Amino acid sequence: MTRNNLDYWCERGILFLVLGMLVFAPLALGAVEETPILVLLGLASVALVLWGVRLWLNRKPRILCPPLIWVVLAFTVYAVARYFTADIEYVARMELIQVVLMAFVFLLVVNNLRGQDETEAISFTLIGLATLISGYAMAQLLTHSDRVWNVHTGTILRASGTYISGNHFAGFLELLLPLALAYLLVGRLKNVAKVLLVYALLMMCGGLAVTFSRAGWASAVLGMLLVLGVLMFHRNHRLRAFLLLLMLTAGLSVFVVGYLSKTPGFIHRIEPAAPGTGSAIDPLSRFWIWGSALRMWEDNKVWGVGPGHFNYRFREYRPETIQMQPDRCHNDYLNLLTDWGVVGAVIVVAGMGIFVAGLVKTWPHVRREENAFGKSQSNRFAFFLGATGGLFALAAHSAMDFNLHIPANALIAVTLLALLSSHLRFATERYWVRASMPLRAGLSAALTVAVVFFATQEKRLGGEAYWLAKAGKADVFSPARAAALEKAFASEPGNFQTAYDIGECYRTESLDGGDNFRDLAQRAMGWYARGMKLNPYDGYNYLRTGMCLDWLGEHEESDPYYSEAEARDPNGYYMMSNIGWHYVQKNEYAAAQQYFLRALALGGNQDMTAHSYLPICWQKLVEQASGKPQLPAFY
Repeated sequence: MTRNNLDYWCERGILFLVLGMLVFAPLALGAVEETPILVLLGLASVALVLWGVRLWLNRKPRILCPPLIWVVLAFTVYAVARYFTADIEYVARMELIQVVLMAFVFLLVVNNLRGQDETEAISFTLIGLATLISGYAMAQLLTHSDRVWNVHTGTILRASGTYISGNHFAGFLELLLPLALAYLLVGRLKNVAKVLLVYALLMMCGGLAVTFSRAGWASAVLGMLLVLGVLMFHRNHRLRAFLLLLMLTAGLSVFVVGYLSKTPGFIHRIEPAAPGTGSAIDPLSRFWIWGSALRMWEDNKVWGVGPGHFNYRFREYRPETIQMQPDRCHNDYLNLLTDWGVVGAVIVVAGMGIFVAGLVKTWPHVRREENAFGKSQSNRFAFFLGATGGLFALAAHSAMDFNLHIPANALIAVTLLALLSSHLRFATERYWVRASMPLRAGLSAALTVAVVFFATQEKRLGGEAYWLAKAGKADVFSPARAAALEKAFASEPGNFQTAYDIGECYRTESLDGGDNFRDLAQRAMGWYARGMKLNPYDGYNYLRTGMCLDWLGEHEESDPYYSEAEARDPNGYYMMSNIGWHYVQKNEYAAAQQYFLRALALGGNQDMTAHSYLPICWQKLVEQASGKPQLPAFY
């Protein structure tokens, strides 16, 4: 096989691997779990190896370096540096893995898949995938199913396709709806392809509708309006764009009034939630979460709280009205500022400015000259316009959600971003760099480091995922579960949650009161101590250690642990309830009563422990006031 043939097959291999990643991630629940991430790392590793081979096969290779590459590299270097200074190593490493993965996907696409054939292959594969998943989503709503493959989401009033959340499925569709629209209006395609695109658009609009994502609807409309608005200023597309806008507006109005407004999901989404409930659909809940994020940032302005740390620092800053764990900030821009600080935000904002400047510079070179006697059909122009509209829609949605922290959506966005950035080669030759021997050697070394890093994480996280799956099949808190969790921890000793779960197994077994209950309680406290070291911001390790000491009758020794637990979650109803339980063990019923009342106030009367113990506290306080002899609770 000649060098050229081998180079061709390496390029095809990279294309198929990237397509595999783009298709797999949305189908695998958005790739938010550990196992799908491992699959993406494996596919990316093989693609990087093929790129390294291509570097040495080509006698005179050239590297395309649009300005955005330097921003990508700068943020990656900053992410590596921030990882080494992060408070929670495991969380920071999970975030770093995704940053490095996205950075190398960007480099892969820019330098291997920038051709017109590759661009169209990626575009139409994604549009076809979105069409199929949209059909699945509509079937979910029609059958009132809450299943995504074999996973129950617990939601039957809205659809999420192959994602866990309908909001993130909406983010996926809003990236691709403007792309499909642009190809339909200005793409150089056969009539059969255009008919299929009409079908795809209708299916994707239907899929978006059944997500009942209000921000997703608005963002998708903005993306499509950008496409149609641009085309209305193009003489050869003005009439079609205007007619399609009228058709979409009329069709949407009929659909909303005639069907959507009568569905339980739509009614549920537009009903105002009870104020102060912290409900996921409470319009105020996001503002409360944003307020906590801003307070977090104010305490860590320059460097942020740490990569991916928002959710783990949230309890310390949570308002009384929010009792859920938000996972992310529900605003990608604020999440960026909170996690990465001013330094990270400046890098990203600079990148956004450079990207927009690149679009402006590229625009005259991708748009065909308007010709009164021609149709001005161009797939290059269609992709440029549609991908820009999709990224614009995602940028708008990111102000209300965290789509960029969903690996599937981030992967698609990075791919579109890379392809658009590569279009700068049509405007100028200045961004081409001849790959000299030192440059090839340096780039090959970087690819090798990335592959080794991915392989190391595959081994550690793969072993952990295997044993965690085993633990998930064992009885809750059973010795078999503890044994599987300990093997998972041996594979990945940075996961604080595993350490906590092992402690819970031993603590619960100790509560059965066997002959070895003291030994089991001591073992539980040993695992909680590991959890404290791995994640110093988790109050539950302190709480459970205090409960173990109470169980062993060492009430005075437990007091400092409850104080530490309360400092880390001062507005959590569950924490307040368990601290009240501690004071019951000490026969300090006045203090216990105050904590139980606070737990009920924070939790909206949903805490059964507080409900059960409050009458006991009142009874004991009455006995104390009357001078009767005091007996322990439940005597």
